[in-house]
Amino acid sequence: MDVQTPGGSISKLVSGFPGLAIFEVDGCDFVESYRVAGQAVAKVRAGEGPALVHAHVVRPYSHSLSDDERLYKPAAEREREAERDPIRSTARLLVEHYGVSGEELDRIGAEVQAEVNEAAERALQQPQPAPERWADWIYASEPDPRSDRFASRPEAGDPAPKTMVDLLNACLRDEMARDERIVVFGEDVADASHEQALAEVKGKGGVFKVTFGLQRLYGARRVFNSPLAEANIVGRAVGMAMRGLKPVVEIQFLDYIWPAYMQIRNELANLRWRSGGQWSAGVVVRVPAGGYLKGGGPYHSQSGEVLFTHIPGLRVVMPSNALDANGLLRTAIRCDDPVIFLEHKHLYRQTHNKAPYPGPEYTVPFGKAATVRDGSDLSVITYGATVVRALHAAKRLADTGGGSVEVLDLRSLAPYDWDAVAASVKKTGRALVVHEDCLSFGYGAEIAARIADELFLDLDAPVRRVAAKDSFVAYAPVLEDVILPQVETILAAMKQLLAY
Repeated sequence: MDVQTPGGSISKLVSGFPGLAIFEVDGCDFVESYRVAGQAVAKVRAGEGPALVHAHVVRPYSHSLSDDERLYKPAAEREREAERDPIRSTARLLVEHYGVSGEELDRIGAEVQAEVNEAAERALQQPQPAPERWADWIYASEPDPRSDRFASRPEAGDPAPKTMVDLLNACLRDEMARDERIVVFGEDVADASHEQALAEVKGKGGVFKVTFGLQRLYGARRVFNSPLAEANIVGRAVGMAMRGLKPVVEIQFLDYIWPAYMQIRNELANLRWRSGGQWSAGVVVRVPAGGYLKGGGPYHSQSGEVLFTHIPGLRVVMPSNALDANGLLRTAIRCDDPVIFLEHKHLYRQTHNKAPYPGPEYTVPFGKAATVRDGSDLSVITYGATVVRALHAAKRLADTGGGSVEVLDLRSLAPYDWDAVAASVKKTGRALVVHEDCLSFGYGAEIAARIADELFLDLDAPVRRVAAKDSFVAYAPVLEDVILPQVETILAAMKQLLAY
């Protein structure tokens, strides 16, 4: 412990946490541990805040079957630890102070050992899972966010077009009114750190204003700022979801999410699967992502969707327009799977992707692509900020008589709409996959490989990809333009494929 914890003590490490009561005790002393634990429980039950019981204990055997502690612990140290073994010390306590005989201790020990043996035997007799059930519990069976129940039409209402930020905010506002279990937290998402300040200030509501006004509407118990600690945000959300809440959390930039990656991969995504469906964590993690910012640089322009689509158990979504953002976020909130909801920063306030407010029940199913341009000569499969660039390239090609391009917006990346991809490629005979993240080992490689594998006989040309160069996104705008896919690079790839 002294070399595995900063300062050698977890108690010292958290001593500055406001409102946290810390109890330190010899965890090998049963009587003292019982007394201190009772104090901690009483404090919590009295509503006086959280408590940490730091019990100092020993490990009376090797770490695992493959570990031999004799290789690194001297005999004297192991003997000192054995003397502190709470089973030994509690047995001495019972004999010396409570008059328990050695024969009675032996009887209790034999009963416990028999109970353990019986439990082990029952476990060994349990049948192994059927091989065909390997996929059970990776995703929720109900509600299925891919189902037609999430396919709806926008309601007629105010025809004024709204930005992606506006419609994301509207979805959060609607869903929080519908479901009181929803809590929204993250870095700077509240209107003010202290609720009483709202009488004097306009309010922040996130760096991009997506959560603006929510704290004012629903209070600081449901909308609040978190510490600047991404692992804390996701880890806390997992625990809250297991207790029946519906956390919708924000990581301020995708560039900052990596401290939380262990929580996402090892705790959030596989909770239902490793518990056999007994537990789930339907957390929505909202993440502004992507570049095309003209000066965002390597710490504000990252794409990394493939690192999340590779994780079983996660749903990964990336809308390209305001209407889809509203409907997909509502589906994400209403399903019971964990969702990484990628919001492209460059698209937040664009005029080309505005839409009227579709009403509080508008949803879009996951895994259903949208054909945003019909065509007959070439299929472009894309998502996010490269959708509009592919559309511009397709129009320029058509305006010069170069060919008819079909553009498919995947909208959700895990699951993705393979049926729509296959139907389009079978129709056109050519496929170009376009995405913003790096080319090598990127998301497009999976789509391209599957097209080549399953649709080879339908192809009239090789499958091509256009993506970012294998580089970080540069701060200098001229370098960013070269690194990220542009209309010209997409257009050039279209012409090459059509000339094949």
